[in-house]
Amino acid sequence: MTDHRESKVPQHVAIIMDGNGRWAKQRGYPRIKGHQAGAEAVRAAVRACRNAGVKYLTLYAFSSENWVRPKDEIQGLMKLLRHFLKNDEHELHENRIRLRVIGHFQDLPKTVQGELTRVMDATREYKDGHLILALSYGGRAEIVDAARKLGHRVKEGQLDPNDIDESTFAAEMYVPDVPDPDFMIRTSGEMRISNFLLWQLSYAELYVTDVLWPDFREPHFEEALANYAARHRRFGDVE
Repeated sequence: MTDHRESKVPQHVAIIMDGNGRWAKQRGYPRIKGHQAGAEAVRAAVRACRNAGVKYLTLYAFSSENWVRPKDEIQGLMKLLRHFLKNDEHELHENRIRLRVIGHFQDLPKTVQGELTRVMDATREYKDGHLILALSYGGRAEIVDAARKLGHRVKEGQLDPNDIDESTFAAEMYVPDVPDPDFMIRTSGEMRISNFLLWQLSYAELYVTDVLWPDFREPHFEEALANYAARHRRFGDVE
């Protein structure tokens, strides 16, 4: 059995899609134009993962902190998400990709919740790939939610606190069956992880590119994967 830790292709790639607003500002466009341009980069990332053999792709689409943005920008983003789901669903079916969502799903507009639920249900049985959208998501909130669920189990007498270990905790995360990301990409050159998958990124390889998200295409993804392949992941071991 191959140890995936030594594979030259990551099993799970997570992306912080940053730079939409900057891309729009550089061109004198409203911010929503940057988000619209970023939608094509999402399609490119999905294609690149499929071609490279990456099974899991998690995209930081809308953070829990993004709710403070102007109302018209939020409405535009939600409209773009619905448009993406309606117009790109066929790609998920054709390539047998399962759509999944992590985050506080209940915070999203009802129309978005309905569309997401419909597509998630329609793709639930697919196993060739997984597209995971982080929506109204925060890494700290996910950890708190997991701790709260464990606390309830302890209170109900279903769990001894002494039996809580990393695997017990991980089982209460949003998608516990999904392996932790091997590789995290952030566009636009910002050197931080912005409350994204704080638990799961513990051993991920990090890659930051100055390319703004709307400009990110298959060659940029391939360049990132080549960088990953050149690394030696020790996981605490010696050289």
